[in-house]
Amino acid sequence: MTTVDPAAGKAVYEADRAHVFHSWSAQGLIAPLPVAGAEGAYFWDYEGNKYLDFASQLVNSNIGHQHPKVVAAIKEQADKLCMIQPAFANDARSEAARLIAELAPGDLNRVFFTNGGAEANENAIRMARLHTGRQKVLSTYRSYHGATANAIALTGDPRRWPNETGVSGIVHFWGPYAYRSAFHAADEAQECERALAHLENTIVFEGPATVAAIVLETVVGTAGILVPPAGYLAGVRALCDKYGIILIADEVMAGFGRTGAWFAVDNWGITPDLITFAKGVNSGYVPLGGVVISDRIYETFRERPYPGGLTYSGHPLACAAAVATINAMRDEKIVENAKWLGETVIGPELRALAERHPSVGEVRGLGVFWAVELVKNKETREPLVPYNAAGADAKAMNDFAAACKARGLWPFVNMNRTHVVPPCNSTEAEVKEGLAILDEALTVADAFCV
Repeated sequence: MTTVDPAAGKAVYEADRAHVFHSWSAQGLIAPLPVAGAEGAYFWDYEGNKYLDFASQLVNSNIGHQHPKVVAAIKEQADKLCMIQPAFANDARSEAARLIAELAPGDLNRVFFTNGGAEANENAIRMARLHTGRQKVLSTYRSYHGATANAIALTGDPRRWPNETGVSGIVHFWGPYAYRSAFHAADEAQECERALAHLENTIVFEGPATVAAIVLETVVGTAGILVPPAGYLAGVRALCDKYGIILIADEVMAGFGRTGAWFAVDNWGITPDLITFAKGVNSGYVPLGGVVISDRIYETFRERPYPGGLTYSGHPLACAAAVATINAMRDEKIVENAKWLGETVIGPELRALAERHPSVGEVRGLGVFWAVELVKNKETREPLVPYNAAGADAKAMNDFAAACKARGLWPFVNMNRTHVVPPCNSTEAEVKEGLAILDEALTVADAFCV
C-alpha cells in the first residue's frame, strides 16, 4: 500500500543529504528519491507517486519486491540463528550451496560464498591464479565486474579509469558486438569468427603460459546487454582448453533467471571452470554472492589452504533468503516466465517500437534482459549521446529518462541505452504497461534525431 506522508519523505531526504555518502556520485549534485515502500514490480515515494520498476533496482530484484516466501524465510532464520561465522557448518548455508551446485552445469559442485558480485570476482581470479600458477587475466572492454581493486581493473567501462593502477596484470580485449563491430564484420557469424581470432591473437601475444583466466559476463550487462553470437562461448571454451586457461563466467547480473535460464551459460550449453554470482540469487534481500567451483579447481585446495575468506561468508540470513528464493522460483516457474516474456512479449514489442521510432537503432536481449540502443541517425548509427556523456552532452538521455519517470516508469539508463530489465516474475500486463510508457517516452528521444 502506498504511503502518502510528504513530511516523512522530507525528513528521510534531509537525513540522507546530511549523512549518507552515495556510490558513483558527485555528492552535491544528486537528489536521491526517498522510497516509502515496494511490492512486486512496483515501488513508491512518500508523495504517493508509484513507479513500475523496469530496472529491478540494479537488475537484482529478480523475484520483485517483498516476496512473501522470502520475507518469511528471513524472519524464521532470524528467530533461529542470526549469525554464525563461516568456519562452522550451518544448515541454511549448506542447503543454499547444495541448491546452487545442483543448478550449475557440469562438475561445478562447490560454492564459496561472498557478500556480493565484486568479491565473487576477486576470489575467482585468486583461485584461477593459484590453480594455474599464472598471473594475467583477460577481460573485455565492454564489461562491468565490480568496484573492488581487481574487479574494477577487470571492468571495461569508464568507471575503471580513475580507479585502476595499470599494474594489475589484467589485459582487455574486444568482445563481439555486431551492431558496432570492432572487426568490420558483415554479419553475426563473421563477428563470431573474427572476435575469436582476435582473442586467440591476444592470448598468443600476451604469452599463453602467463594467462591464468579469461573472465566474461556470459551476457554483458550494464555495458550493453550484449548477447554473444552462436558459437562464441563454445569458441572461448575451446581456446581456454587449448592453452590451459581457466574460464570464469561472470553471472552476477545474468544468472538466476534473468535470461530465461537458471544460469546464462545454459543458453549455449557450455561449462565454465568457475561461475560468479550474486544479485538474483536472493533478489538482494540480504547481501550474498559467491563462486561456484569445478571439481578440478576444488582439488587444488583439498590439502592446500585457500588464502581467502570473509567474516560474513555464507551469512545465515542471506543463505536462508537464497534457499527461499530458489525454491520459490522453482515452485512458481519464474525462470520459465522470464523466458516466455522475452520470447512472446518483450522481444516482439521492442522490435515493433524500433519500427516506429527513429531514435531506436537496435533492440537485443533474451528473457527479461534487453537493451534498446538509441541513436541520432539509424543509417550512421551515431549514438544519441556521446560515449560517457555528462552534463549538457547527456541531455537527450536525461530528458528521455525524465519522461519515463514522469509517467510512472523507473528506467535503467546507461550511456545511449535504456535497458528493459523488469523482475523475472512480472506479469504480461505489467510488462505491457511499461512498454507503453517506453513508447511514449521515446518520442522525446526522437526529437533529438537528425
